[in-house]
Amino acid sequence: VQLQASGGGLVQSGGSLRLSCAASGSISSNNVMGWYRQAPGKERELVATMSSGGWSNYADSVKGRFRISRDNAQKTVYLQMNSLKFEDTAVYYCKYRQIGTNRDYWGQGTLVTVSQ
Repeated sequence: VQLQASGGGLVQSGGSLRLSCAASGSISSNNVMGWYRQAPGKERELVATMSSGGWSNYADSVKGRFRISRDNAQKTVYLQMNSLKFEDTAVYYCKYRQIGTNRDYWGQGTLVTVSQ
């Protein structure tokens, strides 16, 4: 499984960005894909995930501002980020896991920088 993330960049506080992550390789039809982030000096943390069946989960810090979606046919997951805050600045990583396994696959990360 390979994951290619894109869409990061520099944005002013209050602005919006949309991240994309395209999966390729041996992709199961029963999986969970999502986004995590890691800010400088901090641990990697969950942002949002969505199963192939449409169940989603969000970190409290992004609820109401971020929205995860996916196109199963295109094997792509998106993260629409609105009302961005300085503290959203981080490297955002895409993750894939086939349901029923413990193996995670990670994308290369895309940097999101929110200026104050």
